[in-house]
Amino acid sequence: MKQKLFERLDWVDQVKGFTIFLVVYGHNFPFVEKYIYSFHMPLFIMIAGFFHPKVSNLSSLKKRFKTIMIPYFIWSLFLFSFWFFLSRKYGDSVRFNLSPLKNFIGVFYSQGDRYFMDWGIPLWYLPAIFIVFMILYLINKLENKLFYYSILITIIILGFIYSHLNIFNLPWSINIAMVALLFYYFGNYFFNKINNLSRNYSIILMIIMFFTNILLYQNNIKIDMYRAVYGNELLFIINGISGSLFVLLFFKTFPVFNFFGFIGKFSLVILALQLLVMTFIKFILLKVFHQTDFNFTELERFLYAILQIALLIPCFFIINKFLPILNGGYKKI
Repeated sequence: MKQKLFERLDWVDQVKGFTIFLVVYGHNFPFVEKYIYSFHMPLFIMIAGFFHPKVSNLSSLKKRFKTIMIPYFIWSLFLFSFWFFLSRKYGDSVRFNLSPLKNFIGVFYSQGDRYFMDWGIPLWYLPAIFIVFMILYLINKLENKLFYYSILITIIILGFIYSHLNIFNLPWSINIAMVALLFYYFGNYFFNKINNLSRNYSIILMIIMFFTNILLYQNNIKIDMYRAVYGNELLFIINGISGSLFVLLFFKTFPVFNFFGFIGKFSLVILALQLLVMTFIKFILLKVFHQTDFNFTELERFLYAILQIALLIPCFFIINKFLPILNGGYKKI
């Protein structure tokens, strides 16, 4: 039983590593940006749903707050301080005349907008996924199945409706969390079925999911979950699920990408520091190589994504040994 659990976690870590690479690469504005955005956040959310506790109690709530929200606030205050004292004096912060007060409020409001979180937009995900956890945590206390699924579906629908109202995102991206609940629940409900699927069926389903996603994603607009931009909701859901299942089944069937498994254990660190590392790379290009044009080629965007993660590897070991709270609260290697 322990060996089976280890293998399960191994391929899931590889999916997490691949997904966080897609996040980093996607933020470099690649040619395949629209394809990546069609499923990479639903996939990230599904993986979180895999580990939703079977029993909703105060202990599981405290543990999830410790592993998600405490790292969020520590990273946010660190990144805001760096932005306030240094990086806000350059680039887009100057061009958009961004307010230090709004960005400080953004640490606690956390809704992903540039005007509130220029210091670390990707961190919107952490409070949002905690809200998703809280919603399912509370719904799971309902014993009546009809009422249970009625509440579940209603929350998801209301999340989609809110996206059409053209008003501000709610604190901690609550409105986005309501939509994300769909993928979180899907991951939680279907994890064992995915994990126990035979190799042959996994390959067949993987191929079907790949072509479904490839054929349909171009019919929708570019998805931006943190902005609550979904385009056609049905296509968004189908593409999010099909693209995610393709990746999940691929790594389940071929769990041989150990480097992805390694970086998957530090996805939280990468999420927090990826943009800061890109700023460092641009600084070196400017000061050392005198490069002022940052309209990178497609190959450069891909290679810089790899470099961003590679430069963080020393941080992984330091944080794992001395500050594991920054990576979810416990040592992972």
